[in-house]
Amino acid sequence: MQPIDFSKAQQDGHGFQFPGEFEITAVGNASANLPTHVPQLLERVGLRVLHESVRHRHSGAGNFVSVTVGFHCDSREQYEAAHHALRESPDIRYTI
Repeated sequence: MQPIDFSKAQQDGHGFQFPGEFEITAVGNASANLPTHVPQLLERVGLRVLHESVRHRHSGAGNFVSVTVGFHCDSREQYEAAHHALRESPDIRYTI
């Protein structure tokens, strides 16, 4: 997967502005306790998780769960580290 290119958005005055608060969604196995696991993974890479923002939703068949978590991020590198940390987990299929 290619890293996110923020340069054009910054030139146009749009896009992500750092520092700031962002959300990330991880989708993975429903049996993996992701509502607890995802915030822990983000904290391990040094992000300040907004625990009150954590929400999750099960798929129709109940095999998967999507977990959305808000966090404070100081730089683009931290934002990319959040996606990388979650994608390294074998229980997470993808992040948004």
